[in-house]
Amino acid sequence: MKLITFTVPCYNSAAYMEKCVQSLLPAGEDAEIILVDDGSTDETGAIADRYAAEYPEIVRAIHQENGGHGEGVNQGLKSAEGLYFKVVDSDDWLDAEALDKLMALLRQTPEMPSPLDLIICNYVYEHVEDDTRHAVRYEKVMPIGEVFGWDRLGRLNAAQFVTMHAAIYRTSVLRQSGVVLPKHTFYVDNIFVYHPLPTVKTLYYLDADLYRYFIGRADQSVTEENLIRRIDQQILVSKMMADAHDLEALARENKRLALYMYHYLSIMLMICTIYLMLPGTPEHQKKSDALWAWLKETHPATYRHMRYRSANVVFLIPGKVGRDIDIFFYKLIRKIYKFN
Repeated sequence: MKLITFTVPCYNSAAYMEKCVQSLLPAGEDAEIILVDDGSTDETGAIADRYAAEYPEIVRAIHQENGGHGEGVNQGLKSAEGLYFKVVDSDDWLDAEALDKLMALLRQTPEMPSPLDLIICNYVYEHVEDDTRHAVRYEKVMPIGEVFGWDRLGRLNAAQFVTMHAAIYRTSVLRQSGVVLPKHTFYVDNIFVYHPLPTVKTLYYLDADLYRYFIGRADQSVTEENLIRRIDQQILVSKMMADAHDLEALARENKRLALYMYHYLSIMLMICTIYLMLPGTPEHQKKSDALWAWLKETHPATYRHMRYRSANVVFLIPGKVGRDIDIFFYKLIRKIYKFN
C-alpha cells in the first residue's frame, strides 16, 4: 500500500502544472500522484497522460467532465490507495526538504501505537510578483513532533486556522467522515478541512514549511475582485459548514474541538462580511444582513457564540463608522499578510 496520495485537480493548468508534479515526484514509489484533468480544453490532459506513462508506478491520470475543484478532490479521494491523503493545487508546489521530512514521518507511522488522523505542516505564501513570502506556522499553539489530542491545541489567531495547505488527513478518516464537496463551487477547500474534524482523534504537527502557496495570478479565486464577484459561493460554503455539525452538542463532548470549529466558522463569516462591505452597495448590505439573520434563525447557539463570545468577530460594529473601522483593519491585515 502507498503511504500517501497526492491529488492534483487540474483545469487548464498546462502552463504551470509541471512544476507542481515535479515537486511531488521525489516522494518516490511510497507515494501516488493522482492528476485529475477536470475537462480541460488545453494540453492539461496530455501532460497528465505523459506523466502517467513515464512514471506508471507513481502517477495516475483521471479524466472527467468539468465539475470544478471540489469534484477533482472527490475523484481523487474515491481512487486513493494511500494511507494518507493530501490535495495540492496545480499552481502550487511542495518544498523538497520538507517533503523528505514528511515521508520519513510517514514511514514511521506503521510502528506507532495509534494512527495519526491529521498531520499538520506549515505553509508559505509565495508572492511571485514581488518575490516575497510569508510562512504560517503553528509552533506556539501545537506541540512539535509528538502525537496530541484536541485538549493540547492552543488558541490560534485569525491567520492560523488549519487550511487545506496545512492539512494531511488519514484517508480512512476522510472516508469515515463522509465529506463530499459540491460541484462547480469555489472555496470548497474549507469544507474539505472543516467537515472531517470531529472524526479526528489524534494530531501531529510536523514543523516544516511544506506547502508553497502561489499568489499572483489575476484569475485566482482568492483575489479581492474575484472574492467579491463570487461572494454568493463563499456564503454557500459558509452555510454548508455551519450546517455540517451541531457545535453546541459537540462542545459537551469535546469543548476544545468545538471552540476551534467555532473559530474556523468565525473566520469564514468574517470573510463573507468584509467582502460584502467592500462594494458599499445596498444590495451587498442586504446579503450580509440576510446571512446573519439566517445564522440566528437556523443555528442560534452558533450565532450567540459569534455575536457575543468570538474574539475574531469584531466586524459587527453597527453603522457606517463600524464599517469604516472594519475595512480599515481588513486592509491593514491584508497589507501585513498579503493573503491575496
